[in-house]
Amino acid sequence: MAALRKLGADLGLARKRRKQSLRAWAARLEVSVPTLMKMEKGDAAVSIGVYATALWIVGRHEALSAVADPKEDVAALENEVNLATQRHRRAV
Repeated sequence: MAALRKLGADLGLARKRRKQSLRAWAARLEVSVPTLMKMEKGDAAVSIGVYATALWIVGRHEALSAVADPKEDVAALENEVNLATQRHRRAV
């Protein structure tokens, strides 16, 4: 999944820009260095909690609340409109 790979790469870059070692960040995340390396590669086997904690470390945890915001779910909105349209047609 490209989005997860990008997130992992971005978090890896954030770590490097802060001049933090893999070992130091792994300790802050309470994971092993190999797990941190997997996260930075965007491995889907790494728990979302590790990604969320890494986002918190870089001050971007607020972005998580918007990830599945119902207001942004265009497919669900389209489905609701289609259902409403069908109900209206049956009622007419």
